[in-house]
Order: sequence, then structure tokens, then C-alpha cells
Amino acid sequence: MIRSAAWPADAAAVDVAALTATAGRPGSAPADRLAVARSLAATTPPLTTGTAARSFVTLAAVAAVDVGLARTVEPHLDALSILAQADAEVPAGSTWGVFAAEGPGLRLEASGDGAGGVVLDGTKPWCSLASQLSHALVTAHRGDDRQLFAVDLRQDGVTTHDEAWVARGMPDVPSGPVDFDGVVAVPVGDPGWYLTRPGFAWGGIVVAACWWGGAVGLARVLRDHAAARPDAELLRVALGAVVADLADAEDALADAAARIDTDQDADWPLVAQTVRSRVRRAVDAVRTRVVSTVGPGPLTSEAAVAARVADLELYVLQDHGDRDLARIGRMVLERGGVAW
Repeated sequence: MIRSAAWPADAAAVDVAALTATAGRPGSAPADRLAVARSLAATTPPLTTGTAARSFVTLAAVAAVDVGLARTVEPHLDALSILAQADAEVPAGSTWGVFAAEGPGLRLEASGDGAGGVVLDGTKPWCSLASQLSHALVTAHRGDDRQLFAVDLRQDGVTTHDEAWVARGMPDVPSGPVDFDGVVAVPVGDPGWYLTRPGFAWGGIVVAACWWGGAVGLARVLRDHAAARPDAELLRVALGAVVADLADAEDALADAAARIDTDQDADWPLVAQTVRSRVRRAVDAVRTRVVSTVGPGPLTSEAAVAARVADLELYVLQDHGDRDLARIGRMVLERGGVAW
């Protein structure tokens, strides 16, 4: 369980033992992890005002068990939240991804089918678990704007490319490109709606909660090493530093959740990017310190530890480092948003 005074008393508690015994293990099949995603969706309300703390704590607790599992659960819950915000129907038993990335030389176009419907043509990059999912929310270019569409991935015209995924982090969450050839799609919101709603920024903070949870799981490895060697002063120093780094990240997440839950008016793109950058810094510091302190032993002999380090290192690269810091600076110069 992840729970501290930073979070409200009714923030979700996840059954860690159950997750560990089922999909919360290295090498578990994507189908098992998607089953966990559907199960958690039944008890986790869509992300909106009043539910942010519960969403953040739930995903962090999942990531503390298995980073790959969180990477599977998070987009499914994100899609359900988006569909709820759009008042759209969700087919029973469906599993969802959110494919909104863009890539150089790749473009997905939406056009009319001549009968009042919409079809998609082109290629979308970074489509996690596309070969395993039943549905996805996909952004496509429509005129001068981008629009979100719901797509049944089981129809003809959808071609996935799992073979393009050669990553050592999250090897069982393939995120290769997907080709769309005349694929029927259903609009979700008007053009531009997906990227401009507050929920887009909120969803970005949820991802940061997953990073934080993954780092908590890694910190537990260090804590176990320190407990086994009570006379090792350097282990205690490292553990103290990790505690401080994780507390800083947790404060950033808890403050953001409180602002969402109390429906405060905010510059959400600035808030979200600042939180993500703060959490990224803390997670990188924790990962670096734990790996350098415990040495190569766990990374070469304990599959769960090796998987966590590789998965987490890749996952946080959804934050773009200096480019995102420059984005924060640009927003502050354009419209303020900081107390000083």
C-alpha cells in the first residue's frame, strides 16, 4: 500500500499481495495484465474533480509492484476517463490504449468515407500493446487540427508492428507503430478537444504518479539491503537521501491532486509539466542512487529488480528532460504562473 499523510484518508488502497501473486511479476503475459486493468477499472472511478488522489495513489501502488503492469493499466484507465468526459459508450469487456504520439515522417489522416462516417489512413507511432488490445483512442489529423477517435483494433486494415520494439525496458509492453488502411473510426469530441481539455494535463500527472510508484518499489530494495546490514553507514545515507527524494515527488503529486479535487482554477499545462519535471528529477535520483549503492548483484541475479530498473529508466523518458524544462520557461515568460 502507498499511503501517507500527504494523501486524503479515502485514497485508494491496492491489494499488493494479490497483484504480486497474479500479474505483478516479471514475465507475466499481457493478457494477464490486461485482466488486472479491467479489474481495477471496476473499482477505480474515472479521473475527474474529486477522484484525482484516488487515481494517483492507485496507479502508484500498482507501479510499486510492477512497472510494466502500471504501463498497461494506466492507458486503459486514461481511455475510460476520456470516454467518460466525452459521454461516450464503452463496449463490455473491452481493453483500451491511447495512441496520441506523433513521429517524424509518420502521419495519420482522418477523412470522410462518403457515407457520413470517418476512416483513418496512415501510420501512428508508439502504440503500446496494440496487438493485444480490443480498442484504442487515436489522434489523427483532420484538416488543420487533430481530433480524437475511438477505433476497434480488431477490424481489417489495422496492422501492428510488435517486431519493431527491441527495448530492454518493458519488453513485454511492445510499443511499435500501427498502420491504418481505411479503418473505421468514431469521433470522440470535436477537433482540438482532446488536447485542450484540463483532463489532458491531469492524465500527464497520472503518468508521473506511476514513475513515483516505480521508484518507491526500487527504494524498497535499498531498504531491504540496509536492514540486512545495520552497520553499513553508507546504506543508511543512501536510504535517507532516497526518502527525501521520494517525499519531494510525493508532495508535488499530492498538491496537484488536491488542486484537481478542489476544482481550483489553474494553468493546468504549466502545473502538469512542472509536476512531471519534479517527479522525473526525483525518480532519476532514486534510480541512480539505488543502483550505485546496491551494486551489480541484484541487477544480475534478481529478475524483478533488473526488470524494475530497466522498465523505470525507459518509462520516465516520456518526459523530455531539457526540452520540457524549456517548455516550462516559455510558458512562464508568456503568461506568468509562478509566485515570484
